[in-house]
Amino acid sequence: MSETRRKLTTIFCADVQDYTRLMGADEEGTLASLKRCREAMGRLIESHGGRVINTWGDGLIADFPSVVEAVRAAVDTQNELAGFNARRPADGRMLFRIGINLGDVIVEGDDIYGDGVNIAARLQASAAAGGIVISSTVYDQVRNKVAVGFEFLGPLMVKNVDEGVPSYAVKIGDARDATPPVERSGPAPPQLQPQPAAVMAAAISEARPAPRGRRLYGVLAVIAAVLIGINLLSWQGVFWARFPVLALAVLAALAWNRDQTLFNRKITSLAIVALGIAGINLFTWTGQFWAMWPMLGIAAAMGLRWSMRR
Repeated sequence: MSETRRKLTTIFCADVQDYTRLMGADEEGTLASLKRCREAMGRLIESHGGRVINTWGDGLIADFPSVVEAVRAAVDTQNELAGFNARRPADGRMLFRIGINLGDVIVEGDDIYGDGVNIAARLQASAAAGGIVISSTVYDQVRNKVAVGFEFLGPLMVKNVDEGVPSYAVKIGDARDATPPVERSGPAPPQLQPQPAAVMAAAISEARPAPRGRRLYGVLAVIAAVLIGINLLSWQGVFWARFPVLALAVLAALAWNRDQTLFNRKITSLAIVALGIAGINLFTWTGQFWAMWPMLGIAAAMGLRWSMRR
């Protein structure tokens, strides 16, 4: 049998708002989106020193040795998923709710049990779609260490816990995470109802008449084709259009990087710049690969960026 012991840890719970409705509308598409979102969440959890303990249905539970890193992972997760959802139709967005609690738990094998886990799950259930709710034990540790705001929500009633658990909504940037009414042991202060970060990003996306990226790629392609045509029609033995076309290709790659969610954007930007420098070296080849020096510097910067991730 697995050894049973106890430990103090930070519990991170997440699930999808309206998952049943999403599955009813499009099972295969919802499962594909869930897999993509879970992969991104798992990557961020791991990068902040956490460990995914279990997944079930649309839910996920993880634990962290650091309270601060758990909250940072939650904020990074909601920010990254907001970008993913901003490009999806309004009725197909996959918005996660996250709850975080610091508590003593029972460890059995790879699983954890106890009131600490139950409280985290209850906090998650009380969060708004795209929002984060934390317990007071978490708040006490992170209030001066994480660059976000907090809104006191009052005591949250949890099954098998005699006293209400004071809880806080995490405000991501200027967007506050609204929280629906829940059972509380005392009167809660008046709450504003602003939109969570993911919903605000989606609303901005809806206001755009067409996908911004496609229009930009089309414009850049037309400009490149016109430049190549002018060069060929006025041919004097020099293909000068290769330089502006290379610059347009770099711009297109940077525009793609701005909207992608698969890789770290800052590291990918450095890689794009390095490839652009290599292209310039090849187009002006004189027998020396001088681009290796700036590329080495960029590679060092990429390595430092990766190693110093929060």
